[in-house]
Amino acid sequence: MTREASGTSWQPDSTPMAGIQNMTGAWLTMLHGYADVVYDHQGGPRGNTQTFTTGMLMFMGRRELTNGVLGLRLMLSADPPMGKSGYPLLFQTGETANGRAPLIDRQHPHNLLMEAAATYSHAAAADSSVFVYLGLAGEPALGPVAFMHRLSGEDNPEAPLTHHWLDSTHVSYGVVTGGYIWRQFKLEASAFNGREPDQYRYDVEIRPLESYAARLSYNPTSDWSLQASTGHLVSPEQLQPNVNERRTTASASYNAPIGQWWQTTLAWGRNSPSTGQASAGWLLESAAQPLQGQTVFGRIERVAKDELFLPGAAFYEDSFTINKLSLGYIYDVVRLQSIHFGAGGLVSVYRFPGALDSVYGTSPTSFMLFVRARL
Repeated sequence: MTREASGTSWQPDSTPMAGIQNMTGAWLTMLHGYADVVYDHQGGPRGNTQTFTTGMLMFMGRRELTNGVLGLRLMLSADPPMGKSGYPLLFQTGETANGRAPLIDRQHPHNLLMEAAATYSHAAAADSSVFVYLGLAGEPALGPVAFMHRLSGEDNPEAPLTHHWLDSTHVSYGVVTGGYIWRQFKLEASAFNGREPDQYRYDVEIRPLESYAARLSYNPTSDWSLQASTGHLVSPEQLQPNVNERRTTASASYNAPIGQWWQTTLAWGRNSPSTGQASAGWLLESAAQPLQGQTVFGRIERVAKDELFLPGAAFYEDSFTINKLSLGYIYDVVRLQSIHFGAGGLVSVYRFPGALDSVYGTSPTSFMLFVRARL
């Protein structure tokens, strides 16, 4: 079970599992979640300041059957109350708050319903199995583990700039995935709704399952997890309904046997739209708990952004290579029953072409201060 992550993605087998586990008859259940209250200050002329809440609550149930396993998942987000425009995040792009203009320098909130899915796995032999994953809301076989579920990134309250190059399909309304597992390998394919959610964060947007993806995963040892995937997304953007996209990703996650735990993820993604130029993004993130209750984390990103300006602006459709470094720390102040309460902060710096100095400033610095409750 420790191998299973978001959707049908894999993480290293040695990844520690946080949450409340319980056995009720034949059912093994787990409740996992967190809630953050964040003070966000994004520097420079395009920056902004906002206090917001974010988080998620996930329920999982697992029941052993004759020659098989049945699984159920339900995940809810705490993002919608922050508002349709989300929170300030320099150089972030993607989705919309009003159905007319794209979000720029802001991270969109996630929908209330993030996952409602069922899985069934059937043993084909002693070392192999087949499975099916059905989701009203779920994650297709495309990309690495979603950023809020990766141990290397889940303590960082800000979304990666590479989100829409790696794992933006993690909330898809309509997913069917089938796959085959042999020893440490998994090959799977999905049909899904490739349209990203609109600005109405409390609804469910069912569309035809016209998009498709395939992924090969390999866990060579208990401390490593590798994946390569590709997908064809039909009309992923609400504001560009006639543009399709080919996405290709690769990633590796490693758990180092140091301290309490230490996980590092390296990921790459490339988007090739049916109209316009292809672009790529890199991410290297790491988080470690050298001592109980003390976590340090960091993330380095490099991504090509061509959505930083509205139509008619001087740099509209120009592509700029953005580099970002974030470093942070969180300390678990107190533990009450199964809930850990912590406080932390992070700081981010950027490097970008000089042509953007007049818009973003010469050296903007951003920071977040936050308190967290986590199961």
